[in-house]
Amino acid sequence: MRAKAKSPDQEMGLTLVIGGTGKTGSRVVERLKAKGVPVRVGSRSAIPSFSWDHEAGWDACLKGVKSVYISYAPDLAIPGARDAIQGLACRAQDAGVEKLVLLSGRGEVEAQVCEQIIQQYEMDWTVVRASWFNQNFSEGAFADMVVSGRLTLPAGLVEEPFVDVDDIADVAVAALTEPGHSGEIYEVTGPRLMTFADIAADLSSATGREIEFVNIPHTVFLDSLKSAGVPKDVRWLLDYLFSTVLDGRNAMTCDGVERALGRKPKDFADYAREVAASGLWRAAG
Repeated sequence: MRAKAKSPDQEMGLTLVIGGTGKTGSRVVERLKAKGVPVRVGSRSAIPSFSWDHEAGWDACLKGVKSVYISYAPDLAIPGARDAIQGLACRAQDAGVEKLVLLSGRGEVEAQVCEQIIQQYEMDWTVVRASWFNQNFSEGAFADMVVSGRLTLPAGLVEEPFVDVDDIADVAVAALTEPGHSGEIYEVTGPRLMTFADIAADLSSATGREIEFVNIPHTVFLDSLKSAGVPKDVRWLLDYLFSTVLDGRNAMTCDGVERALGRKPKDFADYAREVAASGLWRAAG
């Protein structure tokens, strides 16, 4: 059987970055462009528009694409994610896509089902497994808590190797642009295990003011999110992360960053100093 002819965009290496305006996706887009790689941003605001809720529009986004970075929002664990990944992989293969890089979740059985789906197709694949991001404290739900000086969260004493989003993006870009990453599952973490009390201590040191960790009951946390007007999908994800994933199952460091990039991952303390120097966490007044 004759191989399907590549389009000019595929010959140039056009990459579709799904979730291209999110924490990891925006960084992947930035890095690919810096390398001179043609990029198509997959988001509702882009042209063509990409939405996980509008499968009919996926073909236009995949047209001429050689590789795809897949970030499923809010999380691969939610109902419907499995069917969405199945549908996207099928359409990607039909469109002549050669490589899929999937952002997956550490310790999430549902996410690993999605990993298995992309592995069944005749495309190269790489999986990047991650869990708690450093950037949750500067670009996510906990940023205002840092500014207020109190991390009020239902986290207890569970340890987690928080990973930097810049490291995740670097691994994803390497997998999209370099040989040697196909068939790899990179479980990416930071270099050390930390409790949320440890996080508060590093934030205090970086900002020069006391930031306290206050452990609260899970139900109180969910009620506070709802009262604050946090969107339902974000509340669901935080509920899932604190009640299911943050139970010690991920209390180990892994070598995914080092295997993929040949260097150590960024430490939370270095991240905290960089953000503090930017003034982002400066309290009003």
